[in-house]
Amino acid sequence: MTTQPSGPAGASPAAYAPLQETSPTFVGMPKFPKAARVELANAQQRKNLRHATHTIRTKRGNVVREIDDWEALRVAGADLKDEALHHLGDYLEQLEASLTANGATVHWARDAEEANRIVLDIVQAKQVDEVVKVKSMVTQEIELNEALEAAGINAWETDLAELIVQLGHDRPSHILVPAIHRNRSEIREIFLREMGLVGRPAPTDLTDDPPRLAEAARLHLREKFLRAKVGISGANFAIADTGTLVVVESEGNGRMCLTLPETLISVVGIEKVLPTWEDLGPMLQLLPRSSTGERMNPYTTMWSGVHEGDGPQEVHVVLLDNGRSHVLGDRLGRQALRCIRCSACLNVCPVYERTGGHAYGSVYPGPIGAVLNPQLRGTASDIDKSLPYASSLCGACFDACPVRINIPELLVELRGRVVDEAGRTPESAAMKAAAWVLSDPRRLAGAQRAATTAGKVLGGRTLRSVPGLGAWANARDVPSPPKETFRQWWTRERGKGEGR
Repeated sequence: MTTQPSGPAGASPAAYAPLQETSPTFVGMPKFPKAARVELANAQQRKNLRHATHTIRTKRGNVVREIDDWEALRVAGADLKDEALHHLGDYLEQLEASLTANGATVHWARDAEEANRIVLDIVQAKQVDEVVKVKSMVTQEIELNEALEAAGINAWETDLAELIVQLGHDRPSHILVPAIHRNRSEIREIFLREMGLVGRPAPTDLTDDPPRLAEAARLHLREKFLRAKVGISGANFAIADTGTLVVVESEGNGRMCLTLPETLISVVGIEKVLPTWEDLGPMLQLLPRSSTGERMNPYTTMWSGVHEGDGPQEVHVVLLDNGRSHVLGDRLGRQALRCIRCSACLNVCPVYERTGGHAYGSVYPGPIGAVLNPQLRGTASDIDKSLPYASSLCGACFDACPVRINIPELLVELRGRVVDEAGRTPESAAMKAAAWVLSDPRRLAGAQRAATTAGKVLGGRTLRSVPGLGAWANARDVPSPPKETFRQWWTRERGKGEGR
């Protein structure tokens, strides 16, 4: 049974949990500054992050410079996504019609709960107790693995980095490389400790040599691929006019999941739609260069419904809203839905490089997460209120974004909304008082005279805290007021009346 969307979808759970070795979820996550302090204390993680992000950044720069007019390609990508978003309802109906004509069953999900229920019903109808999964951020967004496991169904991640995260009872910390915070030695220990508990164990003589680690993962996963009856995926793109879903990846695990199981369930965010087959061309130039620093992905898999004797014989597509229609209704904020999940903004962000992804309290970390999460989930929780401030506003994220999302502009806009929603606070009262003083020369002169008196009392000592300015002053040393203002100096040096 399929259902039709009816208006803006509700946001997913507004809070997420601190990292625990036994839980991969984000429920109850503290605000970003508090979580970031914990992550900053992990010196090994900072070293891993710096090495990985700089390596990817360098590779990306090399392949981008090969394009004669990269900026024109960026503009084309942004225009294609905007065309799809501005007429999203029409293109989604066209996508549904195309998929249905190709033999797929289309389901509409307003939120995470509905999407999980749809998937769970399909899996349970197949009477299986396990599924294999392609790396999918949208299924992590709705916490599908947890929903399946609560029903006694094991969801096996088959992407190497996702496998590392899953076996380590960890959380992803990067859009492209979820286990970017782990080094080779840590991965070896995870494989030796955990693989045997859920399938084929790692070789006892396993080393931290990358080919040996990849071989251990391949042998462990092969038996799961061969026996799985149900596969679950997301999609990088969904083509409206042909009903084609597209997954790009680097390991081949995605193709195994998309072709071997008898039943395939694809959970796709409604913003992933592209109008025409021709629109895929620019995107397949932008995405690999911006994500992995490659000219093209090693594996690009496309499927359009059911084809007798070839691939899954039952295909379900779940089109997910989960707050996206709310973002779409925001004239400025909707540009965040252009995101093609390349992770380029993470790799150039000085904040992400030092804190990693866990502090963002979502599967979407970094600059794009700082603007996307508060829009999808609202700003009711501490973590979502704080995310727009998780940036230096240096602008590197906009320069790197292949579809020209103006993340700094969105961050400033969201900061304003957070302040407006907070109402009157000691900090807002202090700023209002400052505006009153600064709006009149006589009031400013009186305040300056009072400040010089305070400066003489303090004797040049630095202020560590200023009442009313909250976190702004707590994170900065405030200079002591001068013993003499410019007005007073001018009057003393040039005579009375000339300093007015």
